[in-house]
Amino acid sequence: MNLQGLTRELSLYLESRVREGLLASGVGWSLVLCFGAAYACYYLSSIAKKPQLVTGSEGFCRFLQDHCPIVTETYYPPVWCWEGRVQTLLRPFITSRPNVQYRNELIKAMDGGQISLDWFDNNDSKCYPDSNMRPTILLLPGLTGTSRESYILHMIQQSKTLGYRCAVFNYRGVAGENLLTPRTYCAANTEDLETVIHYIHNLYSSALFMAAGVSMGGMLLLNYLGKTGRETPLKAAAIFSAGWNAFESADSLEKPVNWLLFNYYLTTCLQSSVTRHRQMFDKLFNMNLVMKAKTIREFDKQFTSVMFGYPTIDDYYADASPCSRLKRIGIPVLCLNSMDDVFSPNQAIPVETAKQNPNVALVLTSCGGHIGFLEGLWPRKCTYMDRVFKQFVQAVFEHGSNILNI
Repeated sequence: MNLQGLTRELSLYLESRVREGLLASGVGWSLVLCFGAAYACYYLSSIAKKPQLVTGSEGFCRFLQDHCPIVTETYYPPVWCWEGRVQTLLRPFITSRPNVQYRNELIKAMDGGQISLDWFDNNDSKCYPDSNMRPTILLLPGLTGTSRESYILHMIQQSKTLGYRCAVFNYRGVAGENLLTPRTYCAANTEDLETVIHYIHNLYSSALFMAAGVSMGGMLLLNYLGKTGRETPLKAAAIFSAGWNAFESADSLEKPVNWLLFNYYLTTCLQSSVTRHRQMFDKLFNMNLVMKAKTIREFDKQFTSVMFGYPTIDDYYADASPCSRLKRIGIPVLCLNSMDDVFSPNQAIPVETAKQNPNVALVLTSCGGHIGFLEGLWPRKCTYMDRVFKQFVQAVFEHGSNILNI
């Protein structure tokens, strides 16, 4: 045997003996146990925490404590997946996609365009067999989302078990329907949302009615509520992972890692949504610049702000930021945000403003990411966000008379 071979054999022998010695003496297991105990202490002290509940009135706070207790309970994210960006990326792939059969309806918009609604009628509801009295929830997806998003499907599944009806508001041009006018959507313009809300209310005027918005859908819903105050058919609203300040959101998403993970992909999704209707837009916009956009802000500068008549992108972002309208909301609204959401940085969350409105409650978790809120060892079926949604809508529909102003 040559020297090199002898050295290798000796090295393997010593390595095996050291390993056996450590395990035999308990040192190896001690190291494993010590590491596990240290990680458990870190997880329980820094990761698993009760959310911060911020309300503008003691009455709303007591209502949530009594009828939506999850907002006061410890949120336990997966021990292997608690970082915000990781949760944001994994949720669409980890969580299940419940089978939901929709009934699609196209309704006319004020400008001659059409709006796509996907209905889950829940005609098998045993709690509310009379469709005229069946509580209804309007769901608003995120920026490029539709009724097929997993978080929307889970909300409908939760509503189904409670006997409620749902309608999903698909933004113009993203759900496969044709554009009849050269107009899509944005977070500031609430005309289409107003049309949908009044259409549903006229159909089921005797049924209790509320709405839930996710991400940009939450921004749109908040802006609508800030404009209408108490003059709305909605009895209450739930908001999840809304961006409170469009400037702060854009700045955060343009940081290198966030741009790579989220911003560039969403920009391409926005470009894809308008490419299908490009012939309608070519004479109104510089579509070459629109298609060259590398960020959401660049897309909004060349397309969204121009479409809705804003002089500059800053004017659009100022109008799209719901933090400026929070004081004027006149119905009970529950808002869930994670403090590690890169789409809505924690410094942008209007905590002090929320304290000044008795109709607003903020539920702020230490982690959860953007529309993440995974929990449990293998979070496939239900998330913390799903449970907050279920408890709150049930509380509103079944105990809503106990909330101030409802």
